[in-house]
Amino acid sequence: MEHRRIRSGRGNAGRVIAFAIALAATWIAAPAGSQIRSGPGEPFDLDAEARAIGQLVTAAEVADWARDRRDAEAMLVASRMMGEIRNRSQSGDAPFLTSAVLLQEAETLAADDPDILERVRRQQSPNKGVRSSPFGPGPIVLVRRLRARETYSFTVEARRDEVLRVAAIGDGDTNIDLTIRDAEGVVLCNDGSRDHYPVCTLNHPRPGTLRVEVVNRGGVWSRVQILTN
Repeated sequence: MEHRRIRSGRGNAGRVIAFAIALAATWIAAPAGSQIRSGPGEPFDLDAEARAIGQLVTAAEVADWARDRRDAEAMLVASRMMGEIRNRSQSGDAPFLTSAVLLQEAETLAADDPDILERVRRQQSPNKGVRSSPFGPGPIVLVRRLRARETYSFTVEARRDEVLRVAAIGDGDTNIDLTIRDAEGVVLCNDGSRDHYPVCTLNHPRPGTLRVEVVNRGGVWSRVQILTN
């Protein structure tokens, strides 16, 4: 399991933003010899969508940091990171954490700063959509509303020689946990780190059906945006 977190703390905003970008780079760096698809017809890297999930989780962490410090510049960074990635949305509620949503938050945080507002307007341009992504078709995204202490479970099919990454991004009101079990119920990964964006990564899973459990540990309901490749 890979597990990286940005922790709140005092310091220069520019340094924290630079650290967030470096953190994203560690999530999405391609292994030696891999190929990243940048257009149709080119070879597809099997791990590309797993790296996309890592970048989305990092963007959520940067957005949290920006909200805590009312930092419009950091929120713009989070929006740009999220805007690079396509999603394959499943039935249910629409994703609540998107590049467009973070842009609106950046606009609110900007107040009357003309430079930030102009950059928000440029990013809101209809020509800024994801036209060619290094992350392939993008991860599968489903949104569920979990009652207090409710567990939502589903199965995924692990494929040989492909990284499996699953993440759950809560709306911030409660602690969200994540567990992956094999067909016999053995825990292969557990992220119970008492935050609202747990991540599980299986680098060399055995092929077969795995069960994913997303748990709302809090006392109130929460929306959860679940990502898997």
